Amino acid sequence: MDTITPQPRPAWIAGRPEQGEGTLLVSHPFDGTEVAAVAVPGTEQVERAVAAAAAVAPELRRAPAHVRADALDLLSRGLAERAEELAEVITAENGKPFKWSEAEVRRAISVFRIAAEEARRFTGDLQRLDTDESGEGRLAMIRRVPRGPVLGISPFNFPLNLVAHKVAPALAVGAPIIVKPAPRTPLSALILGELLAETGLPEGAFSVLPLGNEETRALVADPRLPVVSFTGSGPVGWALAEAAPRKHVVLELGGNAAAVVLGDWPDLPGAAARIATFGNYQAGQSCIAVQRVIVERSVADEFVPALVSAVAALNTGDPYDTGVDVGPVVDEAAAKRIMDWIAEAVAGGAKVLTGGTREGTSVEPTVLTDVPPDARVWADEIFGPVLAVSVVDSADEALAAVNASAFGLQAGIFTRDLPLAFRASAELEVGGVIIGDVPSYRADQMPYGGVKGSGVGREGVLAAMRDLTEDRVTVFAGIDL
Repeated sequence: MDTITPQPRPAWIAGRPEQGEGTLLVSHPFDGTEVAAVAVPGTEQVERAVAAAAAVAPELRRAPAHVRADALDLLSRGLAERAEELAEVITAENGKPFKWSEAEVRRAISVFRIAAEEARRFTGDLQRLDTDESGEGRLAMIRRVPRGPVLGISPFNFPLNLVAHKVAPALAVGAPIIVKPAPRTPLSALILGELLAETGLPEGAFSVLPLGNEETRALVADPRLPVVSFTGSGPVGWALAEAAPRKHVVLELGGNAAAVVLGDWPDLPGAAARIATFGNYQAGQSCIAVQRVIVERSVADEFVPALVSAVAALNTGDPYDTGVDVGPVVDEAAAKRIMDWIAEAVAGGAKVLTGGTREGTSVEPTVLTDVPPDARVWADEIFGPVLAVSVVDSADEALAAVNASAFGLQAGIFTRDLPLAFRASAELEVGGVIIGDVPSYRADQMPYGGVKGSGVGREGVLAAMRDLTEDRVTVFAGIDL
């Protein structure tokens, strides 16, 4: 009896599922087994997606708020109904432990719910202009209007929630969106395409195109897509911005997040546990995973052993195993690179306090100390389960160490000193300061983004809605104010 080979999962071209001209195979990072085949659209299909987005933009911009909000509510409910399936897909394509995949789905559900709420109240402002004599009888109405169709390029590490952070704000403001998911992890985005197709949004409001990174260049250059929202690596992001100098480009490019533990913090074992968890919770593959640990000398003798113990207690292995805390990194090339960076640091004088080995794509959670400041495990973004510890003599030195970085996404400060907390908020060159916790904390409704090498622009639902729109001013004359 002949077996029937299932068709690849279709791409979504202007709201319709279509097979492509090529096929992309998705494999499980832990053991390399094939997970699914995905249709890769051809040039003609990509052109239809872009043309449809440009054509529908005026209609979608004029869609009533309740229409956009209802669609977003439907998406939130649809994700909730398929939550277990989506968590399994995320673990299959990304390799993160299932408990973290479940957490990602919950966050994506919230993103669309928040976007629905914001779509209902997103409005402009009124300004009376009679503050000067020349403005008597005049009133300005300031509205926020979409800049135009959006190209959303998402990374592999949060294959559902970071797509949600592109799609939800765009639809909330009435902007069509073309999603280009990471080639390693397109499945979650394609399932989201299925749910989008059930919303009744007009044709062209969305497309999901599982393209290779090279094939994306034409989309970045296309003038019909005036907004590009990119999350990923710095070199790629900055090259993208240079390739689209006249577009509105939002870049979230990661960093080497620092967690500072100061001498006044009362619960050192608790801080150690939080840092151990959130240095390794996505195998370190999070833009705000803890990488640099800066400890005040007065508590270092107690804190560092507690950190080493907490990291050593983390279990690695098959991400479907409920007892596993740390899954594989995305592929073996990434694992080898991480090990090379560890070896480089050790050659420069660093000491391995725990970890420092790998098996296939699984890198053992690692703690290093005495790391040279120019070693890549300290100065660059390792994107792996590695913590580098530095001991400093004062809070002043700690804040200076946080700022001595090419990146500036978020920082965490474990302190109860309120004046110092306000000072850290003012002085640290980062997009977000988390007091009393790790830098890895992110609420999906708050502005999120960085400075310096960590990018430009902000995500977070309302912040992104503002970023995707621009002011349009209408002045009414002859008004009796």
